[in-house]
Amino acid sequence: MTEWVGFAGEDGPGFGTLICGVIAVFEGDMFRGATPTGETVPLADTELSIPCLPSKIVALWNDSKSAAEKQGLEQPADPLFFVKGPNTYLAPGGTIRKPSGYNGRVIYEAELGIVIGKTCKEVDEDNAGDFIFGYTCVNDVTALQILDADPTFPQWARAKGYDTFGPFGPVIATDIDISGASIRAELNGRERQNYPVRDLFLQPAELVSHLSKFMTLQPGDIVSCGTEPGALPMRPGATIDVSIDGIGTLSNTYDT
Repeated sequence: MTEWVGFAGEDGPGFGTLICGVIAVFEGDMFRGATPTGETVPLADTELSIPCLPSKIVALWNDSKSAAEKQGLEQPADPLFFVKGPNTYLAPGGTIRKPSGYNGRVIYEAELGIVIGKTCKEVDEDNAGDFIFGYTCVNDVTALQILDADPTFPQWARAKGYDTFGPFGPVIATDIDISGASIRAELNGRERQNYPVRDLFLQPAELVSHLSKFMTLQPGDIVSCGTEPGALPMRPGATIDVSIDGIGTLSNTYDT
């Protein structure tokens, strides 16, 4: 397994692999042939940034068997998804901000993120795994009351598209078998979500194949696989941790 990270370097953003608390610095393109520089940076001497810069996060709704059962829903014929833009991205340790003028609930959603490694368009399920670079933790933050504020149009993009509403990281873990992993959320140290990857309707390769037939997925894009029951409102000052076996813990705070 390799853990890729982004970090704040002296000369600007950098990236590399994390081994035993030390970052081995790379140059070039993480997805198109990165090369080691020979430089190392102790993790304790820097701050992690987002591990890559996606052109988009494609996030799923109703991809969880348990969530569907609780809501009386069937598995959709095709993936139901929306897109989160770069303005939403937030690094590990960053603060999720309550939208100005919004007084409703803001909830966390702990999700598995699939990181695409090469341009992916109309691929079949048998080959889709070749387009997966690795996996990361995602918190699909949502301004819940915005979703149905207008009865004529569910506002997925607006409710989930505010600045800081797309934390992900802390690493991209490659060469791991994610099938047996569990996804957890802790709010102020108390576990609120804990569910297995195998409870998703569409497993990673199947999901990537489906989505690639609707849109081209670019290197670095993230597919966020949807969540399960237990997503709750956050209060100002809260700490929210999203953890996935084999990847680590994405920790952020929430404030006004």
